[in-house]
Amino acid sequence: MAQRTLARYLTEEQRNKGVITGDLKFLIEIVSRACHAISVAIGKGGLGGVLGEAGSDNVQGEAQKKLDVLSNDILLDANEWGGHLAAMASEEMDLPHLVPHRFPKGEYLLTFDPLDGSSNIDVNVSIGTIFSVLKCPEGADLSTPQAAEQAFLQPGTQQLAAGYALYGPNTLLVLTIGQGVHCFTLDREVGSFVLT
Repeated sequence: MAQRTLARYLTEEQRNKGVITGDLKFLIEIVSRACHAISVAIGKGGLGGVLGEAGSDNVQGEAQKKLDVLSNDILLDANEWGGHLAAMASEEMDLPHLVPHRFPKGEYLLTFDPLDGSSNIDVNVSIGTIFSVLKCPEGADLSTPQAAEQAFLQPGTQQLAAGYALYGPNTLLVLTIGQGVHCFTLDREVGSFVLT
């Protein structure tokens, strides 16, 4: 029997149950690919030149690590082109990131902490990525990053999907789309997350 990958699970939730839309399915798949890329960068550690301070602070005034900045860039670059997002907000940025005009805009908002626990990077302790997906409110002002902040201020009950990736001896992706919580493990040989 074929392994039940994240892509297969999401397709079943879309086709058979109507729980998610095609755009939300695509968004979650892109987030999972970004988490895979972050996992690869973390796995290289000092060999990849990604350890140590970045020389800047995040919005909370915490010193950013090189992997904080790299993980943030990976998530932004992976998600801005797909046409499923209106904007993104990250713990590593003062203001929301608007989807550049050269790309189509979608109906979702993505919030994330690209690398939670980054103070543990240099001592090889588990770290992770946390994310949440919201629907962009109808008529939201996305003309500037400052105006877009208001669109993200929604109750947690409005989340359409949420999850986290945990990078350690294996890479886990834990996800909810409102129908329970499911755990997927990255099969590094194949490059896909498998329901475990």
